[in-house]
Parts: sequence; structure tokens; C-alpha cells
Amino acid sequence: MNHFLKINVVSIIYALMILVPVELMVNTYRLTRLSGWDMDFVENVSGVMSGMVLIMGTVILYFLNKKWMEGRNTAYWTAVLWLPYFVLFSYVISTSFPTNYGGDAPNPASGLVMIGVLVSYPFYVLVLNFLSLNTEEEEINVD
Repeated sequence: MNHFLKINVVSIIYALMILVPVELMVNTYRLTRLSGWDMDFVENVSGVMSGMVLIMGTVILYFLNKKWMEGRNTAYWTAVLWLPYFVLFSYVISTSFPTNYGGDAPNPASGLVMIGVLVSYPFYVLVLNFLSLNTEEEEINVD
């Protein structure tokens, strides 16, 4: 698999990793209405799922970056390339599942939280890339 394709696959995974928590946060009211569950339960399940996606995605991307990127500095492009995929996936979801019921509209506070998350996410990607590309396995010297 060539390097260009590897960078794009990693960028897609980064985009999906932030898309799932954002969509769960924005669609809390819709999930409550459609599932019939209590609002607290939906928020708790969304929080747990967001945490699981963050932890599992971090571990998977750490090892994937280490294996596929092989210490190349071009891997840092993923800090920018996740954004077009995130916008594309968000657009597909919003056009496939439009908000027809006014009660499903998210509150303004979730928009502020989403802005904060999206602004800080490139730094998370850069730190994860830095850690996965700059860690070298040390050899044990036996004398």
C-alpha cells in the first residue's frame, strides 16, 4: 500500500474517531425520543461510548502510525487531513438523517462544546503522531 493511501486511511480513522462522539452529543434528544430511554441513561451511554472510542482509537492509531508511517514526517499531515473527511461524513449524516422534529435540535451549549473539541483535536492528533513516531524500542545491552 503506498504512503499516500496510508495517510488518507489514518486521516479517515481520525475523522471517524471525533465524528462518533460529536454525533452522539448532538443527537442526544433524538436518541432519547427514538429509543424511549431516559435522558440520563442516553447521556451516560453516550459518554461511555465516547470514552471507549477515544481510548480504543488512540491505541489503534498509535500502533497503526508506528507500523505504517515508519518515522516519516509526512504523517503530520494527518493533523490537517482529518478535517475534510470529518466535514464530508458530517454532511452525509446530516443529509441522510435530517432533523424534522424541532425537539431534536441540539442546545446551544453543545455547539460551544463541539467548537472547543474541534479546535483542540488537531493538537491531540499532533501529540499522538509525535509519540508514535518518535518512540524507539531500546535494545537491551547484555555484557
